[in-house]
Amino acid sequence: MLAKLSKNQSLSISIRNDLRPGDIGEVIHLHGVVYAEEQGWDHTFDAYVAGPLAEFVKSSSLRDRIWIIELTVGDKESGGKEVRIVGSAAIVDFSDGDAQLRWLLLDPGVRGLGLGRKLVEEALKFSRSVGYSSVFLWTVQGLEAATSLYESLGFEKTEEKTSEIWGGIVTEVRYDLQL
Repeated sequence: MLAKLSKNQSLSISIRNDLRPGDIGEVIHLHGVVYAEEQGWDHTFDAYVAGPLAEFVKSSSLRDRIWIIELTVGDKESGGKEVRIVGSAAIVDFSDGDAQLRWLLLDPGVRGLGLGRKLVEEALKFSRSVGYSSVFLWTVQGLEAATSLYESLGFEKTEEKTSEIWGGIVTEVRYDLQL
């Protein structure tokens, strides 16, 4: 997760759709550390993210897309810079007419900048452009900002299930949107 910036540092944020070496590991790592800190989940959540994400990379099609958010931190004095992945989202081809929104996450240090809304809006725009008729997602109970975002974009809660997973008791919530 992000540390505070000093006065000698500058930053810029960019979003890209291509995958580069190390990206998948960074996305899995970000999910693992953020959810361990915020939800108390254990290492099994990393595996939950890693398996489907690896399959996505190996079999992606023109109806799949990933968004990677990068933060570039520059040192004004030395001119050096560091690039970090601070967020992600993806549209995954689930069936002929249905897409799944997956791996939407922002580092807490970049939340509140409108990036989550931008990612979901881009994902929905992409989904429409490739002919999906609906998009669904799974989230967990208690993520109020995410829930508010989904509902503001027209997603409706359609299912809930509570399980003992990821080192705790978790209530997963499904949201659906007809395009």
